[in-house]
Amino acid sequence: MRPAAIGIRAHSGWAAIVTVGGAPPDIQILDRRRAEICDPVKPGSKQPYHFVEEMDVNAAQAHLNECAAESERMATAALHDIVKGHYIIGATILLAAGRELPALPKILASHALIHTAEGEFFRRALRAACTNLNVPIRAVREREIAALTPAAWQRRISEIGKEVGPPWTQDQKLSALSACLWLDGAVQKVTTT
Repeated sequence: MRPAAIGIRAHSGWAAIVTVGGAPPDIQILDRRRAEICDPVKPGSKQPYHFVEEMDVNAAQAHLNECAAESERMATAALHDIVKGHYIIGATILLAAGRELPALPKILASHALIHTAEGEFFRRALRAACTNLNVPIRAVREREIAALTPAAWQRRISEIGKEVGPPWTQDQKLSALSACLWLDGAVQKVTTT
């Protein structure tokens, strides 16, 4: 099997996952999917920090732990399907700001931090899933992708949408570009998680 890499952009309760192969800028899209990473029947699983905002800290932490375990399980299952079909050399998880979060009481006291924590919550589940499957992980801030990838790669990623058809949104484009970093050997340029 030829080497392939995964790029992941997380959202609340789901992730865009794109698997690429080839040598940038001549890449092929091997797989792309929307992976659900929260239990749709469990109340508060899609926005767990919003759900626990008014709870006491112990109840909030218990709910977050339950949701985290389920999100990790679902993320592992989604990535397992990809890993079993390809020779995956690594995965890149796209970050937002990438700043450290304070303790839970401070998060729950700030609506802005609740949003930040939810983004990190689902990225953490995806990182754990990669670790469970022995897939090396790198993290890249979304705003750094343009600087880390040559213009030829960016053009190819934009054009490839015509070949693969919809959906080919910013989610898939950024995920594909981030995965290309592994195929080029440019992985040394990115932040280790």
